[in-house]
Amino acid sequence: MLKKFSTTDILLFIAAFLSLIFSEVLYFKGEANAAIFIGIWVPSILAFGIYLNLINNKKID
Repeated sequence: MLKKFSTTDILLFIAAFLSLIFSEVLYFKGEANAAIFIGIWVPSILAFGIYLNLINNKKID
């Protein structure tokens, strides 16, 4: 299953997952504003990964 993903895809997924976990840790420590700020990074990281894949596919075609 992981053979379908490139190294870049895996690194971006790990970055998004770590951002989510770090955001939750901050939230439960009582730092809600910082948690929300970092939590907003998750969709941005995933969108950047989608953008990179689109650019890559365009170069192949």
